[in-house]
Amino acid sequence: MSRPNDPHCHSLQFYATAPYPCSYLEGLSARSQVAAPNHLVDAPVYSRLVEQGFRRSGAFTYRPHCDGCQACKPIRVDVNRFQATRSQRRAWQANQHLQATTLPLVFDADHFRLYQHYITSRHANAGMDEDSEAQYTQFLLSSRVDSALIEFRTPEGLLQMVSIIDILDTGVSAVYTFFDPDAQGSLGTYGIVWLIRHCQALGLPWLYLGYWIPESRKMAYKSLFRPHQILVNGIWVSASTHAP
Repeated sequence: MSRPNDPHCHSLQFYATAPYPCSYLEGLSARSQVAAPNHLVDAPVYSRLVEQGFRRSGAFTYRPHCDGCQACKPIRVDVNRFQATRSQRRAWQANQHLQATTLPLVFDADHFRLYQHYITSRHANAGMDEDSEAQYTQFLLSSRVDSALIEFRTPEGLLQMVSIIDILDTGVSAVYTFFDPDAQGSLGTYGIVWLIRHCQALGLPWLYLGYWIPESRKMAYKSLFRPHQILVNGIWVSASTHAP
């Protein structure tokens, strides 16, 4: 099993999980490579790992390690060269009334209710719609790195969206975003454009969007934020020079 070639990561061990059903490509099995022990994955180490295709789920840092499949492609947006499409500009304008507040990772019943509504609507029968408060907390509110929660509310105080992010040395990693599925105005698109602008404000060049799977309709939206790069054989390359 290959391991990250970075001195920050030499104290870590990497192991492969047992196969489990793939969440994105029906009928396939998946495996992950996990960095351990968790307590050694601090903010500087995590930044190096994300640059090498890892991301975080709670306290676990992992990347795809599937047998005979390389469908998952790490993707990051070049925020300084980002050019919004017409629909992305429209989503941005439609949600200018929302007020963003950055908070620590703390449990909030209002957030959890919105999460349950989002999961039930968008990911029914995927297992997540049965998440308890403890599972929600473990998944989204457990972190050993520099993380934040950003909530978006209307001027009247109505919660519309929550984004969990990690701040890296070279950018921001979008961990998870959930929003009111009944709201108008393409909140998901707006959320990514907001994070791109947040990276610009922080002086950070990249927004990491996790994994893009060309064969998965659920992941198609990620490739619409351009220009972006894909991690291929350990090297970030421009999408314009990479043929899937």
